[in-house]
Amino acid sequence: MVRRFDVTGAGGVRLAAWEFAAAAGEGRQAPEDDDGAGAGPAVLLLHGLMGSAAHWADAAHWLAGGRRTVALDQRGHGHSEHPADGPYSREAFVADAEAAIEQLGLAPVTVIGHSMGALTAWQLAARRPDLVQALVICDMRASALGAASQREWEDWFNSWPLPFASPEAVRQWFGEDDPWVERPSPARGAYFADMMAQGPDGWRPVFSRAQMLKARETWVYDAHWEELAQVRCPTLVVRGLDGELGRAEAQEMVRVLPRGEYAEVPDAGHYLHYDQPAAWRAALEPFLTGVPAP
Repeated sequence: MVRRFDVTGAGGVRLAAWEFAAAAGEGRQAPEDDDGAGAGPAVLLLHGLMGSAAHWADAAHWLAGGRRTVALDQRGHGHSEHPADGPYSREAFVADAEAAIEQLGLAPVTVIGHSMGALTAWQLAARRPDLVQALVICDMRASALGAASQREWEDWFNSWPLPFASPEAVRQWFGEDDPWVERPSPARGAYFADMMAQGPDGWRPVFSRAQMLKARETWVYDAHWEELAQVRCPTLVVRGLDGELGRAEAQEMVRVLPRGEYAEVPDAGHYLHYDQPAAWRAALEPFLTGVPAP
């Protein structure tokens, strides 16, 4: 079972948060508070750029076997509001996550973030250590990517052969035909197929690519080591061996973190929880088990 809660984010932006129940065989569900919210240790899941809370569904169901588990559709994504003028700043994304934790009564919470969501997670942990009990950073770099990276993304967005004729065509292009794909990746194709919706002329993304570029430009020009060093809670840095976060940088991130740990997922790319869900779970479980009850 999945329940939706509406949260008011920064500037009054409406955000959709989704609470997941345990999957069959994953243990009993946590008891419920008087207001219907699950009690017990809490986990907040933050997706990456272009993603949505739905991308966490498989992970959320096993996490919910003993933890209150909530995934947030961040502004401009999923079922949350897509304000035309934003803002899509780092401050707005962090403030939205802060609002979700406070309004849903999740603190102190373990935050698991992927890519952009991981950056939001560690910026939140640095800003509000009282809210974040533990942190998992999935395949997100702390170094600056630069102007060339932003131009590459703009060119890549413009290369998408929109509209797609079918979900199968989406999976084919993003899983095999996309020039950014080094080897066939059905998981990547499935990930992007979940981002599309059918319109009068075919299948198009549910987000604005222009808004995604606005969101991305707020982090690519800067390094984020200083904020990382301010994170005081236990933190796991996990990367896919074929992902965007290299081993040397990941290990330097662990060194910079006062309480950092490292894990990697074999045969996984940037979308590691989609590529290798069982191995990703195996990498996280020892760390999560060691997080004390609040």
